[in-house]
Amino acid sequence: MSVLSDNMRYLRAQQKSSQQKVADDLLITRGRYAKYEDGATEPPIEILLRISKYYRVSIDLLVGMDVRKYPLEKMLKLPDNRIILPIMVDEKGENQIEIIPEKAQMGYLQGYSDPEYIEKLQTISLPFLRNGKFRAFPASGDSMPPFKDGTFIVGKYVENVNELKKGKTYIFITQNEGVVYKRFEKKTTRNITVSSDNPLYKPYDIKLSELVEIWEYACSINTAEFETETLDMMTVKDMFLSLKKEIDLIKAQ
Repeated sequence: MSVLSDNMRYLRAQQKSSQQKVADDLLITRGRYAKYEDGATEPPIEILLRISKYYRVSIDLLVGMDVRKYPLEKMLKLPDNRIILPIMVDEKGENQIEIIPEKAQMGYLQGYSDPEYIEKLQTISLPFLRNGKFRAFPASGDSMPPFKDGTFIVGKYVENVNELKKGKTYIFITQNEGVVYKRFEKKTTRNITVSSDNPLYKPYDIKLSELVEIWEYACSINTAEFETETLDMMTVKDMFLSLKKEIDLIKAQ
C-alpha cells in the first residue's frame, strides 16, 4: 500500500461515496480506480490531477503525507500547493512550536516541506503565541545585535511577500543562504532589500525567486545569560550607532 492509496480510500470514505461513483466522476472504470486504491498500480499524471481536483487536495498532500494523521481543516494552506504542517496543539491546547537546531539549519532547506522531517523536531509551547503558525530558528553571527549565538528567534509564518512591513525583522529562508535573520527595507518586482542592525554589514538584495519561506519575528529565547562584558559592548555599539546617525544627518544638510 502507498500513501496515495491510503489517502484515496480515506477521502472517499469521508465523502461516503462508492468506488463506482468516484470512477464515473473521474471518467475511468471502477476496476481501474480500485487498483489505485489497492496500491496495485499508480495513476498517470493526468489521472492524478483529476483525483487531486476531485478531492480538492493538492498533489503534494495526496502523495506525500497521511491525511488521516493531519486533518485537512487544520492545514495552513499555501498558494503554491506546498505544504507546511498543521497547527498542532499539546494537551493544554497550546501551539506546538517546532525548534530548528543549530546543526540542522542547512538540512532545513531539504526538509522544510517533508512532514516526517518536521515531525521529528522538538517542540515547545508559548501561551502568548496563539494565532498563526510559529517556528523557532537559531541566531548566529553578529549581524543582528543583541541576539548572539545560542539565541532562538521565534517567527510567525508569512504567506505572502506583499505582507512584509518596512523596518520589521524577519527570518528569510533562501535557496542560497539558508536561514538568515534580517530587517526588511523594500521590495521591487524581482528583489527584496534587507539589512543588518550591525552597521558594519551593508544592505543587500534577495531575489524573490530564491525565497523559500518567510517568518516574521514574534519573540526570542535566550539560552545563555548576558555577561557584563557583553552588555558593555552593547552600550558602545549604541553610542556608535547614535554617532553614525548624527554624522549622516550632518552630511545630508
